[in-house]
Amino acid sequence: MDWPEKSKAPPGGAPGAPYALAPQRTARERPSSYQYLLDLDADLGDEFDVRMRLVARPAATAVTFEVDAGPLDLADWLAAASPGPGVLILDGVLAVHVRVGDRAAAELVGGGDLLQPWDREADDLLACEVAWRALAPMRFAVLDAAFAERVQPWPQIGHALLRRAARRARNINVQRAIAAQPRLEVRLALLLWHLAARWGKVEPGGIRLPLPLTHQLLGRLVGAERPSVSHALARLTQTGLVKGHGDEWHLHGSLGDQLATMIEPFGDRAEALVAAVVALRPR
Repeated sequence: MDWPEKSKAPPGGAPGAPYALAPQRTARERPSSYQYLLDLDADLGDEFDVRMRLVARPAATAVTFEVDAGPLDLADWLAAASPGPGVLILDGVLAVHVRVGDRAAAELVGGGDLLQPWDREADDLLACEVAWRALAPMRFAVLDAAFAERVQPWPQIGHALLRRAARRARNINVQRAIAAQPRLEVRLALLLWHLAARWGKVEPGGIRLPLPLTHQLLGRLVGAERPSVSHALARLTQTGLVKGHGDEWHLHGSLGDQLATMIEPFGDRAEALVAAVVALRPR
């Protein structure tokens, strides 16, 4: 359903309870609707035993909306969620692009990650721009102030969201460390395996990564220009480590063995990289 100018209380909410003003839908968005969040987010549901889940389920409702793949503007939805927890990703993969001056960096977020408005702090001295692109059809839930009030009796939900925020911070720090590697082929190999730990699918002979990762997007993830990424991927393809393009990538062989051949001479730094491969296995 479309949100009215002032939406009614959701299922399980008190009639007349304050709720967020509806942002206008863009052409890529599908009609929004109220849903039981514990039914849509299995991990949140697992925070409760069966009895408590039945009690919490009617109150843990949120407006959800879906978008097709492509560029989208989440600013109005993020504003509608404020001062609540934010906009929760239920399904899909989102690329978050941040531009400072003439350079842009990117981050990939997906199911379970929470997005919040970018509030400009008084002591910020640099201006930046934020843009979003859905890499696949996506579904979101708007966790606004009314939602936070309804779930106050169940702090497990807030604790789970905090753990997810910590996971996102850990992932972006891993990505930063990967981007600090001096050799681009090593950066790309580590990044692809890092992404495969979350989104990869095991297949005979390796791992399939079903993400539309363009060379430009890969460059923004590891801090490199698109032409350099193209050349580095060609060299990785020649080694047999990486194959594919467009919407799907395939990782073959042992990353540890490949890293050993990329870094000459094989010293302490190479050994540390090979040891790090243990943390990059797909879940």
